[in-house]
Amino acid sequence: MPLYEHVFMTRQDVSTAQVDTLETDFKKIITEGGGKIVRSEYWGLRPLAYKIKKNRKAHYTMLNIDSEHGAVAEMERLMSLSTDVLRFLTIRVDEHEDEPTAMMKKNDRDDRRGPRPPFKRDGDRPPFKRDGDKPPFKRDDAPAPAAAAAAPEAPAEESE
Repeated sequence: MPLYEHVFMTRQDVSTAQVDTLETDFKKIITEGGGKIVRSEYWGLRPLAYKIKKNRKAHYTMLNIDSEHGAVAEMERLMSLSTDVLRFLTIRVDEHEDEPTAMMKKNDRDDRRGPRPPFKRDGDRPPFKRDGDKPPFKRDDAPAPAAAAAAPEAPAEESE
């Protein structure tokens, strides 16, 4: 039988229990069609790159399916009718991967890095300087005004 990877996204306001019931309903459709679900993964509530039907986040679920095309087509038809499912994608593959998907490995990568060092407020970075920055202007270094240097001072009038 053909092998498929199927990912579907549900609305953000749907609870995880409702996502599980949707998943079991779709699994039931596949098993009634003579297929089987090899593996299923819940990837969690994740942000979307752009709004889809006024939603900024979605619950992601991935299914590895071993079934005939008719059962997969029926599941896709029911997904397109469901108001809770935002998007879905089914891809035919040559073989299923035995190791965890990249979405599940991502959490392991963060654990391997170890804890982050504490943030230091004072002295953690040198002050930012550009190539053409000049030292701050000081009053003592101020040049004399050009008009005053060019014109001689007039003698003060004496009052009698």
